[in-house]
Amino acid sequence: MSISKRPALDAESPDDAEPLRAGIQSVEVGFELLDALSQAPGALMLRDLAAAAGMSAAKAHRYLVSFQRMGLVVQDPVSTRYDLGPAALRIGLASLSRIDAVKLARERIDQLLLETGHTLAIAVWGNQGPTMVHWTEAPQTVPVTLRLGDVMPLLTSATGRCFAAFMGTEGRDAQRIAPMVRDELARLKKLPRNGDVSQADVPQSPQDVQALLEDTRRRGLARVVHSLLPGVGGFCAPVFDAQGRLALGLVVLGSVATLDTDWQGEPATALLRCARQLSADLGHRPSPPTP
Repeated sequence: MSISKRPALDAESPDDAEPLRAGIQSVEVGFELLDALSQAPGALMLRDLAAAAGMSAAKAHRYLVSFQRMGLVVQDPVSTRYDLGPAALRIGLASLSRIDAVKLARERIDQLLLETGHTLAIAVWGNQGPTMVHWTEAPQTVPVTLRLGDVMPLLTSATGRCFAAFMGTEGRDAQRIAPMVRDELARLKKLPRNGDVSQADVPQSPQDVQALLEDTRRRGLARVVHSLLPGVGGFCAPVFDAQGRLALGLVVLGSVATLDTDWQGEPATALLRCARQLSADLGHRPSPPTP
């Protein structure tokens, strides 16, 4: 009597032996529909969703039927428009809960260092204000005398200006930052004015502060030249989380002799590009520009 032998549980099937990089094309195609919905401002008609995903309406409909069964997509019975479903929400929330913004930023530092060629830092809001939590010095640059744990001033550092501009607009954060800005401005006004270059970038009145913070918001990042330390310039770009809150600031700084402090220079544009990508990775969707 012959006994048929079952294959071992860990034996490779022909499908398992296929190179991992091959993937499953239908999954990748179907994801285009979910991605199109995630990028849309609201629910979409079938024709519009199919067009955004680059496929025919008939093909899109077949995928959407399966996605509805899994709860990834829902269809409004009245308007017939499609939108992301509860399963997609659960997946998104689970992913966001596992993201460490500082860890994610630190993973980008090496590449950003190559692009800027200058010292980089990461700052978060601490008990006393914007606080440096990571520091990477570029080789062959003039060292800057700042340390981890340093709390940065709100009006004379790019880091502080970034936090004051993007945290202090409304709600509890505004109530916390506003008196700190007033106190710092009062201290600055007491300093002797001798007309040197380090004072040209320092606000002297509430109107100066307002104009400075509005300009920072308009440009999307903050800058200082000489005002933090003589001969030192820097930029700080905001990184936002999925709720639109300021998660951290990305900082580049260095000697004005070597750091390009132009708003359109490579350090500023590379920093802003990296910060915007980090914000997107954290789930942030910027508000559309006002007309």
